[in-house]
Amino acid sequence: MLDERAKLLLKALVERYIADGQPVGSRTLSKASGLDLSPATIRNVMSDLEDLGLIVSPHTSAGRIPTARGYRLFVDAMLTVQRQQVSAANLMTPALVADQPQKVIASAANLLSSLSQFVGVVMAPRRTSVFHHIEFLRLSERRVLVIMVSPQGDVQNRVIFTEADYTQAQLVEAANYLNAHYSGMAIEQVRERLKGEIEQLRGEIATLMQAAVDVSSEALQAEDEVVISGERNLLSVSDFSSDLGHLRRAFELFEQKTHLMRLLDTSSRAGGIRIFIGGESQVVPIEELSVVSTTYEVDGQVVGTLGVIGPTRMPYDKMIQIVDITSKLVSNALSHGGDPSTISSRSGR
Repeated sequence: MLDERAKLLLKALVERYIADGQPVGSRTLSKASGLDLSPATIRNVMSDLEDLGLIVSPHTSAGRIPTARGYRLFVDAMLTVQRQQVSAANLMTPALVADQPQKVIASAANLLSSLSQFVGVVMAPRRTSVFHHIEFLRLSERRVLVIMVSPQGDVQNRVIFTEADYTQAQLVEAANYLNAHYSGMAIEQVRERLKGEIEQLRGEIATLMQAAVDVSSEALQAEDEVVISGERNLLSVSDFSSDLGHLRRAFELFEQKTHLMRLLDTSSRAGGIRIFIGGESQVVPIEELSVVSTTYEVDGQVVGTLGVIGPTRMPYDKMIQIVDITSKLVSNALSHGGDPSTISSRSGR
């Protein structure tokens, strides 16, 4: 537990570091906090904060900077959001046109990026995973091509590696069974039905169909469900431009869209604004990155998540407003713009 003096000093230190990007010394902190304290007193409090793991002193400076734990305490207990900061919100409205739902998600990612000057990321609404027809083609030993056609005629191809080596005749048998019994159903329904009928099917064919259903689900939930915009903005952030290792790890995260999907899925399970600070858990695996995210809705139902990814030293109050306003604009545009399952999730980077 911190007393009020320690809280004020920590708040002032975090705000000063976010603004300047330089380790904060006792003299600077005395002016920034507005407290009438001697330098010795401030040094003692900073030493206590350091012992608690809230701040740390870089080896090149006598000043201190916040740790992930310090940022967490700051955003949870000390952050105040001034609503008038993002007066540019009115400028966003024309970019999210309700009669162009296929462009809403890409536009939202671009808006998040341009307003924050960091990275905008949006998880597009999941498409209904219904299949009309499925085929299996033996490529080689234990390698099978799955060809699935949607009711709209879209074709998805995926290669799966099976435990057993199936003949083409077995593959045809499995495909015929799926087409005869499950055509027109969602993959999730097929998976549940198969669980109940697994005992009635021959073991090897059941295993094949289960693998096919799993990979078909992955195929329909394509990688481009996560739309990213503005990665290059990090090039101008001193925290990254001064250390190419940090920048490389950040770009690797953007390439690993499956990890971003898990992160955004985590966000979707809780209401309101969520802030993930790098280094405090495995949710954001890069210490130098933080994520501010929230959900968006269609006709009152949560269908996706959006957010801003930037340096841990970001102005969280401003990012909260940008994310909150964009969420409302996306929800409004999609609720009046048609079926969200038709949205294209290609980003205009």
